[in-house]
Amino acid sequence: MVFSSIIFLLYFLPIFLLGYIATPNRFKNLTLLLGSILFYAWGAPKFVFVLFFTTFIDFFMVQWMSQSDSDRKRKLLLICSLCINVGLLFYFKYSNFFIENLNLFLGSIGISSISWTKLILPVGISFYTFETITYVVDVYRKVHQPLKRFWDFQLYIFLFPKLIAGPIIRYHDLADQIDDRSARENANNRLQGFYRFTIGLSKKVLLANVLGSQADTIFQSEISNLDSYTAWIGIISYTFQIYFDFSGYSDMAIGLGKMLGFQFPENFNNPYTSRSITEFWRRWHMTLGSWMRNYLYIPLGGNRVHSTTRLYINLWLVFLVSGLWHGASWNFVFWGAFHGFFLVIERAFLKKWLERWGAFISIFYTFLTVNLGWIFFRSENFSHSWKYISRLFSNQWDPVIDIPDYYWFYFSLAVLFSFFTVFTKSQKIQDAIFESNYGLKKHSIMFPVSMLLLVFSISSITSFGFNPFIYFRF
Repeated sequence: MVFSSIIFLLYFLPIFLLGYIATPNRFKNLTLLLGSILFYAWGAPKFVFVLFFTTFIDFFMVQWMSQSDSDRKRKLLLICSLCINVGLLFYFKYSNFFIENLNLFLGSIGISSISWTKLILPVGISFYTFETITYVVDVYRKVHQPLKRFWDFQLYIFLFPKLIAGPIIRYHDLADQIDDRSARENANNRLQGFYRFTIGLSKKVLLANVLGSQADTIFQSEISNLDSYTAWIGIISYTFQIYFDFSGYSDMAIGLGKMLGFQFPENFNNPYTSRSITEFWRRWHMTLGSWMRNYLYIPLGGNRVHSTTRLYINLWLVFLVSGLWHGASWNFVFWGAFHGFFLVIERAFLKKWLERWGAFISIFYTFLTVNLGWIFFRSENFSHSWKYISRLFSNQWDPVIDIPDYYWFYFSLAVLFSFFTVFTKSQKIQDAIFESNYGLKKHSIMFPVSMLLLVFSISSITSFGFNPFIYFRF
């Protein structure tokens, strides 16, 4: 089940919210847990048992670790938990990739290949694995005490607004909210959460789906026939699709969380207005960046290293892992290395140049670089990626694919909202929409606007016929 489906919007969500609001406070977590299990099991019933198994083991391992006075025992339990979680992630997500590459190597030296049944990827496994790791590591570091009740830990992992696509929430940021969030469970927060949810839904349905449909048409066509104009339309469409899809889903998750009394961290902050790749990664998928910084970059030494070379190696390693986290493909690894390369050269010298060049050139450089990187993210293999890049710069300008007239309207909206906050006044408008201080006047504006967005989105879902869930790849 996904947020942008009719079954969720018209059946699951209203029934669940009514039941949740009517539930006494002492049973709200149980209601939320049961609803979250149903949400996940709707599309992946078999994998629910994988989550039950891992959460059962992790809960008691962490309890023993927290109660132990022996540093050696605590470290051993930490390593065991990490091995189980990373092992399951590797098994489900990367074993196919590993076996395929091993068979290619064996074939090259004349050895018969290994037979292997391809595994189905559990939805959201990357997200809930990272959150389990934050739980184990935060308790090990004594940042926060472990949850006392097994069912509360299940809720931390299964919590449906962030279960299958983030944001990635660190344990110590959510732990106290699981215990008590009664102060935030009120009509004002539910309304604001509803506004945020409909904004995210409209991003996904009204913008990402339309632009994504055009991107798919172009990327799935015969590359050798593409002219430069059509190729650029394809990658720019995908650039906007992935942003409005990811950020829209994050908005929906944050909105749903707010309706339930949770305060989730922001995940996107107008990344296409960035003036460098370094800044882009402070604004794009911010919870992933925070996770990588706290649980990988800093343990590697972070900025506190004795040589610039080691610092650059740390940056590259983090982004290689980030690329592999997104998908089991050399394309994703290269995409991570691609961004790591630009982070390194910006830190070495390019950042100073960008500051001298001014806002327009810096934003253009960043947007162009990100576009080229998305080609490797979107393509199925290296060959397709390089061929597509060659068509971008083929200097042929005779369109081979008809672009529908309605596309340009949504394309214009995508440009407007992607670069909306370049100007100070525009940033103030956005802040006013998302700030927590809502009075009667603002509610009287936002409520009918949100209802219209909801109606338009539902209409689009039922009529457009293109509503992919791109997180299945990740």
